[in-house]
Amino acid sequence: MPQVLSAEQRKIAEDALGYCFKNEALLTEALTHASIADNRLHSNERMEFLGDAVLDLIVCHDIYARFPTFPEGELTKLKSAVVSRKTCAEVSRELGIDRLLIIGKGISNRQQIPHSLSAAVYESIVAAIYLDGGYLPASEFVLRTMTPKIISISNNLSQQNFKAMLQQHAQGQLGATPIYELLDEKGPDHSKCFEICVNLNGRRFESAWGINKKLAEQKAAVVALRELGILSESETESALESVGSVEPQFID
Repeated sequence: MPQVLSAEQRKIAEDALGYCFKNEALLTEALTHASIADNRLHSNERMEFLGDAVLDLIVCHDIYARFPTFPEGELTKLKSAVVSRKTCAEVSRELGIDRLLIIGKGISNRQQIPHSLSAAVYESIVAAIYLDGGYLPASEFVLRTMTPKIISISNNLSQQNFKAMLQQHAQGQLGATPIYELLDEKGPDHSKCFEICVNLNGRRFESAWGINKKLAEQKAAVVALRELGILSESETESALESVGSVEPQFID
């Protein structure tokens, strides 16, 4: 037999979610783990499958509109981080819905619900709201609970990828795209170092050396961000440390 929520359990769940279900059975199924269900079809496994897809669509739509200057690669990184098990588990625990999960004795005896279960119940809830009310309430729930994560993660990614940070500023404020120019390369074939600078609207910024082209481009982007006034001197120092500020050594 499928599990049944008490009136108190339902109220606690709906208060935590900020959503009232028309079909209580959907909420119950979303909160029922396979370890307690008499049949896996009465657990939240199928809802987890659907919720994963709905969550992907909502997050993809939001970040596509929110970050119009992000190229496909940056959007993909951001989406992957936002919908990851780690992030879903964090949100589940912040809302307290992981504690509402109906689980078997073997799991309930643990001090903390496993990370994977916390993430799965969040995805299941997304599916339950989608099935109960449609795309709009599901989207409202996801964005209300995920937007702080989207902003935080995008900030961290921008700080780690200074090329993306420069491109976003250049396209948004200057209507131009940074060009990375290879100025020089030194060293043997197995250990070359590269000198690269940023050219933006005909303005060539100070160059930077790196032990590979990718690193040199990141450092050149940091230098350009400093010269544009986007990064302070202290922020520039921190940024160069994060990408590797050690200059290559050349033997004449």
